[in-house]
Amino acid sequence: MQKSRPTQNKRARERARQEKAQQKAARRLEAKSRKSTEPGAAPGEDPDIAGIVPGPQPNPWGDELEDADVDDQEPA
Repeated sequence: MQKSRPTQNKRARERARQEKAQQKAARRLEAKSRKSTEPGAAPGEDPDIAGIVPGPQPNPWGDELEDADVDDQEPA
């Protein structure tokens, strides 16, 4: 019993590789065009800390801690 011809398998692998390369190239072009249309950060401004306000920050858990404080202070 013979196995399938290696040439057909090789062609299928090569075709899959080419399709993957084309998809990757398309994603790169899309990312490049998206970056060029987005407004950039102001010169001299660090994008990692842009929009952060100095001072106390709001509690990320919101009301959970406030409710726990009320429960802890029960009248005696």
